Amino acid sequence: MTKYLTQEGLAKLKEELGHLEKTKRKEVSEKLKQAVSQGDLSENAAYDAAKEEQGFIEGKIRDLKNIIVQAKLIVDKKSNGRIEIGSIAALFSKDGREEFRVVGPEEADVLNNKISFQSPLGSALLDKKRGDIVEINTPGGKKQYKVIAVK
Repeated sequence: MTKYLTQEGLAKLKEELGHLEKTKRKEVSEKLKQAVSQGDLSENAAYDAAKEEQGFIEGKIRDLKNIIVQAKLIVDKKSNGRIEIGSIAALFSKDGREEFRVVGPEEADVLNNKISFQSPLGSALLDKKRGDIVEINTPGGKKQYKVIAVK
C-alpha cells in the first residue's frame, strides 16, 4: 500500500530508523548481555524486560522499513486549485482562520497542522476548491469550514 510522505517526513522516518538500528539496538544488546551474565534466566526480570524491548525495537524497525519502501513523495507542485495530498488548505470557520497540510497518516501531526487525508476533515477536504463549504461531524457536533485558499 502506498504511503504518502513529504520530503521532510521521509527524512524524519529515515533518521528515526538510523537511530534505532545504530543506537537502540546496541543499547538493548548490552542490556541483554548484562542480564545473561547474572545467571538464571528463568527468574531474571532484567532479561525479560530487555527481550521485550528488543522485540519492540525490531518491530518498529520493520515497520519503518516497510513505510520507507512503500513511500511515494508528495512533491510541491503548482496547485490545480483543488485540495489534494500535499496541499495546504486555508479554512475559515466560526473559530477563525486555520491552515492545514493534507498528508499521509504516517506523517499526520495535528499539533503542527498536518492532517491525514484519511481523517474526517482530510477526506472531506480532498478535491475541494476555494469557496467550497465542508461540513464534518465532530464529537462536539457538526462543524463547517469554508475553503478560502489552496496552496
